Amino acid sequence: MHTVTIQTAQNVDIAYDLAGLGERILARLIDYAVFLALYLIFIITGLASGVENSTAFIVFIVVVAATYVFYDLACEVFWNGQSLGKRAMKIRVISLDGTAPRLSQYLLRWVFRLVDFTLTGHICALIMVAVSDKNQRLGDLVANTAVIKTTPRTGLEQVAFHPVADTYEPVFSEAVNLSDEQMALIHEVLTSFYKNGNAALIYAMAGEVQKFLHANVPQGMNELVFLQTIQRDYNALVNRMA
Repeated sequence: MHTVTIQTAQNVDIAYDLAGLGERILARLIDYAVFLALYLIFIITGLASGVENSTAFIVFIVVVAATYVFYDLACEVFWNGQSLGKRAMKIRVISLDGTAPRLSQYLLRWVFRLVDFTLTGHICALIMVAVSDKNQRLGDLVANTAVIKTTPRTGLEQVAFHPVADTYEPVFSEAVNLSDEQMALIHEVLTSFYKNGNAALIYAMAGEVQKFLHANVPQGMNELVFLQTIQRDYNALVNRMA
Protein backbone atom coordinates (compact mmCIF):
# COMPACT_ATOMS: atom_id res chain seq x y z
CA MET A 1 0.00 0.00 0.00
CA HIS A 2 1.41 3.41 -0.95
CA THR A 3 2.02 5.89 1.85
CA VAL A 4 3.21 9.47 2.12
CA THR A 5 5.10 10.89 5.11
CA ILE A 6 4.26 14.43 6.20
CA GLN A 7 6.28 16.41 8.74
CA THR A 8 3.96 18.36 11.03
CA ALA A 9 4.64 21.77 12.53
CA GLN A 10 5.88 19.93 15.65
CA ASN A 11 8.53 18.15 13.54
CA VAL A 12 6.68 14.86 13.89
CA ASP A 13 6.72 12.62 10.81
CA ILE A 14 3.29 11.08 10.21
CA ALA A 15 2.66 8.43 7.57
CA TYR A 16 -0.68 8.49 5.74
CA ASP A 17 -2.11 5.84 3.46
CA LEU A 18 -2.66 7.31 0.01
CA ALA A 19 -6.07 7.01 -1.60
CA GLY A 20 -5.92 4.50 -4.43
CA LEU A 21 -7.16 4.95 -7.97
CA GLY A 22 -10.27 2.87 -7.31
CA GLU A 23 -11.24 4.92 -4.27
CA ARG A 24 -10.82 8.17 -6.16
CA ILE A 25 -12.89 6.88 -9.08
CA LEU A 26 -15.68 5.78 -6.73
CA ALA A 27 -15.59 9.14 -4.96
CA ARG A 28 -15.92 10.88 -8.32
CA LEU A 29 -18.83 8.67 -9.34
CA ILE A 30 -20.59 9.50 -6.07
CA ASP A 31 -20.03 13.21 -6.78
CA TYR A 32 -21.54 12.77 -10.25
CA ALA A 33 -24.53 11.02 -8.68
CA VAL A 34 -24.93 13.87 -6.20
CA PHE A 35 -24.82 16.43 -8.99
CA LEU A 36 -27.31 14.42 -11.04
CA ALA A 37 -29.67 14.41 -8.07
CA LEU A 38 -29.24 18.18 -7.67
CA TYR A 39 -29.83 18.64 -11.39
CA LEU A 40 -33.07 16.65 -11.22
CA ILE A 41 -34.16 18.71 -8.23
CA PHE A 42 -33.48 21.89 -10.18
CA ILE A 43 -35.45 20.54 -13.13
CA ILE A 44 -38.43 19.52 -11.01
CA THR A 45 -38.35 22.81 -9.10
CA GLY A 46 -38.11 24.76 -12.32
CA LEU A 47 -41.03 22.94 -13.89
CA ALA A 48 -43.12 23.30 -10.76
CA SER A 49 -42.48 27.04 -10.47
CA GLY A 50 -42.73 27.65 -14.20
CA VAL A 51 -39.70 28.84 -16.14
CA GLU A 52 -41.50 29.66 -19.36
CA ASN A 53 -40.13 33.18 -19.63
CA SER A 54 -36.61 33.58 -20.99
CA THR A 55 -35.20 35.40 -17.93
CA ALA A 56 -36.20 32.67 -15.51
CA PHE A 57 -34.84 30.02 -17.85
CA ILE A 58 -31.48 31.81 -18.13
CA VAL A 59 -31.25 32.13 -14.34
CA PHE A 60 -32.07 28.45 -14.01
CA ILE A 61 -29.30 27.46 -16.47
CA VAL A 62 -26.78 29.74 -14.74
CA VAL A 63 -27.55 28.19 -11.34
CA VAL A 64 -27.17 24.64 -12.67
CA ALA A 65 -23.94 25.50 -14.51
CA ALA A 66 -22.44 27.29 -11.50
CA THR A 67 -23.27 24.35 -9.26
CA TYR A 68 -21.46 21.99 -11.62
CA VAL A 69 -18.43 24.23 -12.16
CA PHE A 70 -17.80 25.27 -8.55
CA TYR A 71 -18.99 22.11 -6.77
CA ASP A 72 -15.56 20.58 -6.15
CA LEU A 73 -13.87 23.85 -5.23
CA ALA A 74 -16.57 24.89 -2.78
CA CYS A 75 -16.74 21.45 -1.14
CA GLU A 76 -12.97 21.16 -0.66
CA VAL A 77 -12.60 24.71 0.68
CA PHE A 78 -15.44 24.51 3.19
CA TRP A 79 -15.28 20.80 4.06
CA ASN A 80 -11.58 20.40 4.81
CA GLY A 81 -10.52 18.94 1.48
CA GLN A 82 -13.52 16.70 0.95
CA SER A 83 -16.38 16.58 -1.51
CA LEU A 84 -19.41 14.46 -0.70
CA GLY A 85 -17.85 11.59 -2.66
CA LYS A 86 -14.53 11.90 -0.83
CA ARG A 87 -16.32 12.03 2.49
CA ALA A 88 -18.25 8.88 1.64
CA MET A 89 -15.02 7.11 0.66
CA LYS A 90 -13.18 8.51 3.72
CA ILE A 91 -10.50 10.28 1.73
CA ARG A 92 -9.45 13.94 1.59
CA VAL A 93 -6.96 16.40 0.14
CA ILE A 94 -3.90 17.36 2.20
CA SER A 95 -0.93 19.64 1.61
CA LEU A 96 2.43 17.89 1.31
CA ASP A 97 4.21 20.65 3.25
CA GLY A 98 2.52 19.61 6.51
CA THR A 99 0.21 22.62 6.76
CA ALA A 100 -3.52 22.82 6.16
CA PRO A 101 -4.23 23.21 2.42
CA ARG A 102 -4.44 26.86 1.42
CA LEU A 103 -7.06 28.43 -0.81
CA SER A 104 -4.42 28.86 -3.53
CA GLN A 105 -3.79 25.11 -3.52
CA TYR A 106 -7.47 24.30 -3.83
CA LEU A 107 -7.71 26.83 -6.66
CA LEU A 108 -4.80 25.20 -8.53
CA ARG A 109 -6.35 21.75 -8.18
CA TRP A 110 -9.64 23.16 -9.42
CA VAL A 111 -8.13 25.00 -12.42
CA PHE A 112 -6.19 21.93 -13.54
CA ARG A 113 -9.39 19.86 -13.53
CA LEU A 114 -9.75 21.37 -16.99
CA VAL A 115 -6.73 19.34 -18.13
CA ASP A 116 -7.13 16.33 -15.85
CA PHE A 117 -10.79 15.75 -16.68
CA THR A 118 -12.55 18.06 -19.13
CA LEU A 119 -10.12 18.33 -22.06
CA THR A 120 -8.78 14.78 -21.82
CA GLY A 121 -11.96 12.94 -20.86
CA HIS A 122 -10.48 11.93 -17.46
CA ILE A 123 -7.62 10.09 -19.22
CA CYS A 124 -4.92 12.46 -17.91
CA ALA A 125 -6.10 12.08 -14.32
CA LEU A 126 -6.33 8.29 -14.58
CA ILE A 127 -2.83 7.95 -16.02
CA MET A 128 -1.22 10.40 -13.58
CA VAL A 129 -2.78 8.80 -10.48
CA ALA A 130 -1.81 5.34 -11.71
CA VAL A 131 1.85 6.12 -12.49
CA SER A 132 2.85 8.88 -10.03
CA ASP A 133 4.66 7.95 -6.82
CA LYS A 134 2.11 9.65 -4.58
CA ASN A 135 -1.00 8.86 -6.62
CA GLN A 136 -1.24 12.49 -7.72
CA ARG A 137 -3.10 13.84 -10.70
CA LEU A 138 -1.64 16.83 -12.53
CA GLY A 139 -3.56 19.27 -10.32
CA ASP A 140 -2.07 17.64 -7.21
CA LEU A 141 1.46 17.88 -8.59
CA VAL A 142 1.07 21.58 -9.38
CA ALA A 143 -0.63 22.38 -6.06
CA ASN A 144 1.72 20.17 -3.98
CA THR A 145 -1.19 18.18 -2.59
CA ALA A 146 -2.17 14.53 -2.31
CA VAL A 147 -5.33 12.60 -1.51
CA ILE A 148 -5.12 10.38 1.57
CA LYS A 149 -7.34 8.06 3.55
CA THR A 150 -8.84 9.75 6.59
CA THR A 151 -8.73 6.59 8.69
CA PRO A 152 -5.54 6.92 10.77
CA ARG A 153 -2.86 4.26 10.29
CA THR A 154 -2.84 3.91 14.08
CA GLY A 155 -6.35 2.84 14.98
CA LEU A 156 -8.15 3.59 18.19
CA GLU A 157 -7.82 -0.02 19.24
CA GLN A 158 -4.03 0.39 19.06
CA VAL A 159 -4.11 3.65 21.01
CA ALA A 160 -6.05 2.03 23.83
CA PHE A 161 -3.36 -0.54 24.47
CA HIS A 162 -3.16 0.19 28.21
CA PRO A 163 -6.11 -1.30 30.10
CA VAL A 164 -7.56 1.14 32.61
CA ALA A 165 -9.15 -0.03 35.85
CA ASP A 166 -12.76 0.91 36.47
CA THR A 167 -11.68 2.66 39.66
CA TYR A 168 -9.15 4.84 37.86
CA GLU A 169 -9.82 8.56 38.30
CA PRO A 170 -8.64 10.69 35.35
CA VAL A 171 -6.23 13.49 36.17
CA PHE A 172 -7.11 15.59 33.11
CA SER A 173 -10.83 15.50 32.33
CA GLU A 174 -10.05 17.75 29.35
CA ALA A 175 -8.53 14.72 27.57
CA VAL A 176 -12.01 13.77 26.36
CA ASN A 177 -11.86 16.77 23.99
CA LEU A 178 -9.09 15.13 21.96
CA SER A 179 -10.01 13.38 18.72
CA ASP A 180 -9.11 9.83 17.73
CA GLU A 181 -6.61 11.25 15.22
CA GLN A 182 -4.92 13.37 17.90
CA MET A 183 -4.67 10.38 20.22
CA ALA A 184 -3.23 8.33 17.39
CA LEU A 185 -0.56 10.99 16.94
CA ILE A 186 0.24 11.01 20.67
CA HIS A 187 0.50 7.23 20.58
CA GLU A 188 2.91 7.34 17.63
CA VAL A 189 5.09 9.93 19.40
CA LEU A 190 5.23 7.80 22.55
CA THR A 191 6.00 4.68 20.53
CA SER A 192 8.76 6.52 18.69
CA PHE A 193 10.24 7.64 22.02
CA TYR A 194 10.18 4.11 23.42
CA LYS A 195 12.04 2.88 20.33
CA ASN A 196 14.67 5.58 19.79
CA GLY A 197 14.57 7.83 22.85
CA ASN A 198 13.89 11.00 20.87
CA ALA A 199 12.91 13.29 23.75
CA ALA A 200 12.47 16.32 21.48
CA LEU A 201 9.27 14.83 20.10
CA ILE A 202 7.93 14.32 23.62
CA TYR A 203 8.65 17.93 24.60
CA ALA A 204 7.05 19.30 21.43
CA MET A 205 3.96 17.09 21.64
CA ALA A 206 3.43 17.71 25.36
CA GLY A 207 3.59 21.46 24.76
CA GLU A 208 1.03 21.29 21.95
CA VAL A 209 -1.36 19.07 23.93
CA GLN A 210 -1.11 21.25 27.03
CA LYS A 211 -1.79 24.36 24.93
CA PHE A 212 -4.74 22.73 23.11
CA LEU A 213 -6.41 21.48 26.30
CA HIS A 214 -5.45 24.49 28.47
CA ALA A 215 -4.43 21.87 31.01
CA ASN A 216 -2.87 22.72 34.38
CA VAL A 217 0.00 20.27 34.78
CA PRO A 218 0.78 19.34 38.40
CA GLN A 219 4.17 20.45 39.68
CA GLY A 220 6.80 17.78 39.19
CA MET A 221 5.00 16.00 36.33
CA ASN A 222 7.37 15.83 33.36
CA GLU A 223 6.38 15.83 29.68
CA LEU A 224 6.57 12.04 29.25
CA VAL A 225 4.41 11.32 32.29
CA PHE A 226 1.99 14.04 31.13
CA LEU A 227 1.45 12.34 27.75
CA GLN A 228 1.15 8.91 29.35
CA THR A 229 -1.43 10.31 31.77
CA ILE A 230 -3.36 11.96 28.95
CA GLN A 231 -3.45 8.61 27.17
CA ARG A 232 -4.79 6.79 30.24
CA ASP A 233 -7.29 9.56 30.96
CA TYR A 234 -8.58 9.52 27.39
CA ASN A 235 -9.00 5.74 27.45
CA ALA A 236 -10.84 5.87 30.76
CA LEU A 237 -13.15 8.73 29.77
CA VAL A 238 -14.01 7.23 26.38
CA ASN A 239 -14.68 3.79 27.89
CA ARG A 240 -17.08 5.33 30.39
CA MET A 241 -18.93 7.11 27.62
CA ALA A 242 -19.28 3.90 25.56
